[in-house]
Amino acid sequence: MHQFFTEAYRGTLVSDFWAAYESVCAGDYQKCIPHLLRELLKVDQHNHSPQWRAFGKQLRRLVRDGIRLRKRPDFTPDRYRSRIKLIHRRLCTLADAAYHDPDAARLGQRVSKHRDHLFTFLDTPGVPSDNNHAERQVRPAVIIRKNSLCNRSEDGARTQAVLMSVYRTLRLRGIDPTKAIAQALRAMLQTGTLPALPVETVADG
Repeated sequence: MHQFFTEAYRGTLVSDFWAAYESVCAGDYQKCIPHLLRELLKVDQHNHSPQWRAFGKQLRRLVRDGIRLRKRPDFTPDRYRSRIKLIHRRLCTLADAAYHDPDAARLGQRVSKHRDHLFTFLDTPGVPSDNNHAERQVRPAVIIRKNSLCNRSEDGARTQAVLMSVYRTLRLRGIDPTKAIAQALRAMLQTGTLPALPVETVADG
């Protein structure tokens, strides 16, 4: 899978803020906006300091302005380039500010680190602002694992993770996974290397 993301995949990886994702993709990133908003809500429950409240308010407003812009019926990156640049400038101002509140400092660092990957959905057509689609793709594998009383071993867990990733990728490309995997294994036995992933029109899953 690491080889696939670093050598074969050139799209935009939409993910949460888990640091491991940053070392596997040769393409661009979009960090999940709902994950960020949920973190703000979580901190709101225990932090009522003025600086945190101001930080949270500004970040929410910025994110919602970006989402509203993307939802405009006539939206294209070129048509709203000046508005997009303004959103990026506001983001940089928020990310570069100094904070003495621990939560504001922590989230400020996160925003600063991912400033180039929070509004990719405004710059790249077809990229969503959340990773809901990816989580829906993972759900069938999670149900299988639960119904089969888990994987029983670490090797079993790793095997299922790889197989389910390959299976769902092929399904999304409109390819029969059983036939494609069998053909790939035959090709590997004959040539010693796995063939490239079949290129097909992406389906809805």
